[in-house]
Amino acid sequence: MLKNWLRRTVLASAVLAAGWGGAVAQPAERPLRLVVNVGLQVLDPIAGTSFITRNFGYMVFDTLVAMDSKGQFQPQMLEGWTVSDDGLTYTFTLRPGLEWHDGKPVTAEDCVASLKRWGARDSSGRRLMAATQELRAESENRFVLQLSRPFGGVIDALGKPSVHVPFMMPARLATTPPTQPVAEIIGSGPFLFVKDEWVPGERTVFRRNPRYRPRSEPADGLAGGKVVHVERAEFVNIADPATRAAALQNGEVDYLEYAPLDFLPVLGRDRNLQLARPGGIAQIMGGVALNHAQPPFNNLKVRQALQLALDQSEIVAVHGLPDGMFLPNCGATTMCGTRYSSDAGSEPVRSPSLERAQALLQDSGYRNERVVLLHPADSALINPMAMVVADRMKRAGFNVDVQTLDWATVAQRWLSREPVERGGWSAVPVVYTGFDLSDPLSNMGIGYNCTGTTPWLYCDEALTPLLQRFEAEADLDKRRAIMAEINQRVIANVNFPLTGQFSSPAVWRKELQGVIDFGFPVLWNVRRVSR
Repeated sequence: MLKNWLRRTVLASAVLAAGWGGAVAQPAERPLRLVVNVGLQVLDPIAGTSFITRNFGYMVFDTLVAMDSKGQFQPQMLEGWTVSDDGLTYTFTLRPGLEWHDGKPVTAEDCVASLKRWGARDSSGRRLMAATQELRAESENRFVLQLSRPFGGVIDALGKPSVHVPFMMPARLATTPPTQPVAEIIGSGPFLFVKDEWVPGERTVFRRNPRYRPRSEPADGLAGGKVVHVERAEFVNIADPATRAAALQNGEVDYLEYAPLDFLPVLGRDRNLQLARPGGIAQIMGGVALNHAQPPFNNLKVRQALQLALDQSEIVAVHGLPDGMFLPNCGATTMCGTRYSSDAGSEPVRSPSLERAQALLQDSGYRNERVVLLHPADSALINPMAMVVADRMKRAGFNVDVQTLDWATVAQRWLSREPVERGGWSAVPVVYTGFDLSDPLSNMGIGYNCTGTTPWLYCDEALTPLLQRFEAEADLDKRRAIMAEINQRVIANVNFPLTGQFSSPAVWRKELQGVIDFGFPVLWNVRRVSR
């Protein structure tokens, strides 16, 4: 079925080329096909919250600042910036020749509007905007950010690599409320979105942007020259892991965002395939989003009992990963092996115990209230871990109602603030990468403290001054010391209990050269060569 569908896609492309190009159809160049983890439903990377929307964003939009392979931040759309002696005034200059997909020039006014929209949505952005006295365009290619108080991570925030990424868009679109999708997709990035061929949830089509002007430096992580060597690229959704693996091995697709973990030994032995080697920030951390606003997880002792019940080694073991691809009982809420890693206060995480969890749950006053756990069965990464989480919770004494759904439905239910009797929820197993968790200001279990802007509504008043100290500090060593205090506080309050850190590598066919092994897929710099 997959082969027939792909063959029809290629045939349709050839017919389309004949219709535009004249009487004689030329053979269509084979598209570069990436199999994504889940289908693309939301296009706006500021309104959307998923990795697939982020991946889409990097295809069609661009950023002012970008992270390189060493985790350093480099100018991208910017020519550069200057900082005043007191550290409160940043002046940014755009590099020349930037154009939107509709041919209009990128201006400082566009960037100011884009930053304001992002800053109303993102955790790091909200904090930056709260510390900003003024953000204004000075000329067509220069804008100024004037801080009202010290903020140590201005460039880190502008170079934030994952959800929500501060992508630039025209001012006329950036005036759209951040929770409402923009009316059209106009970026300045290396690819053009082919809306007429988009099949939501199944296939997304891109063409090379002929107006894009790459930087002169070599591609490095998300930074450097984004040179596109293919005329057409596609995101394809194949739900079944076995079908994904077979399609890659047969050459029907070129690249899997995540290799099906059960097939790693087979794929690793295939001489035609290359496995990525993610580490540190590119690894994945599982966790359980808890509804702090509703019983029973509005009770601290109940949350602490759950945290004690979650044995990361047992949960991650369900994937059957070889040694070196997982970490047993990581106690760093910003993930182990990242810039701000700390295990301060992590004893409940590093030493799980069902017996202690049972005793604490009994002492908490828990009265067998129903715990609705939303189980996204269509996620190859979350599905098996969620089943172990549910089992551990039941063994600890929780009355668990597992509701098995697809991720799209889970994402909608997750937004509900109703009690479970009226369609609400109690817990959702999820996964994030180090790109999302490694900075506490953007970490979903830390940076949204007391903001009311995340579905799980955690609020720890003791954490607020620690985050304020962290955001004001620019010295890396002092930030790390503050992070140790933050780690201890977050674990004590059980904002976001962790279920284990592991690698889920991408895999691609070796005839692809120039693939950037960064931790999530980018399709510039890639060319197909004969083998």
